[in-house]
Amino acid sequence: MIKNLRRAAVAAPATAVLLLVPALPPASAIVGGAPDAGEHPYVGQLLFHVPEAVDSRFDDPGGWFNCTGTLIDADTVVTAGHCTYAVGLEGEAPENPLYGGTDVWFSVEEEPDYSILPASTTYAPDRNEERYDDWSAALDASPTWHEADSTFTHPEYVDAAFLLHDLGVVELSEPVTGLTEYGSLPEEDHLDRYYSKAAKKDGLFESVGYGLEDSSPKSSFGGDTRRKADRRLVSFKGAYGYRDIAVMFSHAGRATTGGTCFGDSGGPTFDITTPGLAEDNIIVAVTSFGLNYNCNASGSYRIDQPEDLAFLADPAGADYE
Repeated sequence: MIKNLRRAAVAAPATAVLLLVPALPPASAIVGGAPDAGEHPYVGQLLFHVPEAVDSRFDDPGGWFNCTGTLIDADTVVTAGHCTYAVGLEGEAPENPLYGGTDVWFSVEEEPDYSILPASTTYAPDRNEERYDDWSAALDASPTWHEADSTFTHPEYVDAAFLLHDLGVVELSEPVTGLTEYGSLPEEDHLDRYYSKAAKKDGLFESVGYGLEDSSPKSSFGGDTRRKADRRLVSFKGAYGYRDIAVMFSHAGRATTGGTCFGDSGGPTFDITTPGLAEDNIIVAVTSFGLNYNCNASGSYRIDQPEDLAFLADPAGADYE
């Protein structure tokens, strides 16, 4: 879900949290789970600016958000569609909210550096544009934050019904160096092998993200540190009866270690059922939405469907007309 550096919604993107301060203090991510400890160095945190988003602390629009994403090569990040939709183009709204935004920065640090960003409170209520200028300049100058060259959202994505096509791609302006492995895309209908009760019981998956460690209607804890959690596939029905679009994975229990929360949006769930599958770093789904503020029920968008794999193979060539 999105960590809106102050936006978080129930039955809405498990995505960003609107930045209340330059960054939440370094802490944990994933509800339960464990520190990633370098296991997934190709999973990183996205920080992005949406020019038309409302931040109630400011008189004029413009909001900053967090998500999680996975490198599938040195400069291509797979994430959720609600993490790329309407992203800014040099501080302005793009002509088409589905593609072209550049106001996204990506860090694969286990604890991304937010100390470079002045506190939002120093800009409120009437210097939001100056906040964008200062933050974007600081991020551009940082050796650990990598700016986007362009963003692409699934061409059938509709923000009001985001979970139907919740898939996005960020193309970075320069490659992330020093990595020897990346996430990989699944074969078509990879998850179908777990339809039977026995197969579902034996399947084991791992979600990774930078989201909150705990959340309730009145409080939240953690975030901005890469963590992981082992999970089971619970249902192919997702939410609202959308079978085979969104899938539900378990939270803590049944020999699993945790679940996802706000800020984990776009983060990967890997198939680790066998050692061979685990070695291939196969992304079967991206974290998509939460059903409540307590982060004990969430869903993921499966990316192994033919139209999604076609989009991921050539996001710039998708039909956006």
